[in-house]
Amino acid sequence: MKWLVALGRLVRGLWHIAVGLWTIYVHFPQLAPSHREARVQAWAQRLLALWGIRLVVRGTPVHAGPMLLVANHISWLDIVVMHAARHCRFVSKSEVQRWPLIGMLASAAGTLYIQRTSRRDAMRMVHDMADALRAGDVVAVFPEGTTSDGLTLLPFHPNLLQSAIAAQAPVQPVALQFIDGVTQAPSLAPSYVGDDWLLTSIWRTLTASRIQAVVTFGEPQQADGRDRRVWAQDLRRTIEDLRQ
Repeated sequence: MKWLVALGRLVRGLWHIAVGLWTIYVHFPQLAPSHREARVQAWAQRLLALWGIRLVVRGTPVHAGPMLLVANHISWLDIVVMHAARHCRFVSKSEVQRWPLIGMLASAAGTLYIQRTSRRDAMRMVHDMADALRAGDVVAVFPEGTTSDGLTLLPFHPNLLQSAIAAQAPVQPVALQFIDGVTQAPSLAPSYVGDDWLLTSIWRTLTASRIQAVVTFGEPQQADGRDRRVWAQDLRRTIEDLRQ
């Protein structure tokens, strides 16, 4: 019976994505940025509900920018979960922009794209992020640079933290976890790491039951004289503590 439940979730989710695309084409051009953000957050919350994933928010999301959210990275689902907890502008690899459906949704949500293999593009992104922060945006990054298994954290790459230093903007650490709602143990169903295929991970998520997506917001902090490398190490330790 699990596959029947998963198939129903998949169909409802695809319809919800289609409605989201229609909203982008028809309504977004007439909406103010704050209304777009509210629509994106409500859309993400609804998608999680349709797919049987319970959102649990701990701590206090920032009310307004400027703010750089720094989170660990586990799954393709992380962006939806983060949007559901608090709308933000993500920094994502440029390939996402070309993904069918997902790329259009990501762009409508204000995603900033970076070519990860280009050092020059990384410098451009730091400038673009700093400009967005100065404009009062809430921007989010995954400094691990790729997904982990969710059980441990990878080293944090410090480069994009330079944007917060340049804009003199605070950083809020965010811990992401997927929990089995029955056993309260970490759930590996949404993981997307190593040789995982995206469709395999999605199907595994849809066939799982009672997944909880836990988003824990830490206290915002300033650089306070730290360079980006030291700050990245401190943020990693903070996020590790938030996962306990």
